[in-house]
Amino acid sequence: MKSTLIKDTTKEERIELIKTWIPADEGMEDCDMDLWEIYADYINGKREIAEINASTVTSYYVEE
Repeated sequence: MKSTLIKDTTKEERIELIKTWIPADEGMEDCDMDLWEIYADYINGKREIAEINASTVTSYYVEE
């Protein structure tokens, strides 16, 4: 598997990676999560995926 680190990818490759995470069946239609917004810093080379995931996980956690 190719590295997804910012230093190892181009902006175009980062955009393509995020596209692969969007479900084909539009299963996130009723979801408040916008992957483009969440990963904008990664796409623009500002923060790595791991950093974004670490900060995002707690903000979308819902206790039932």
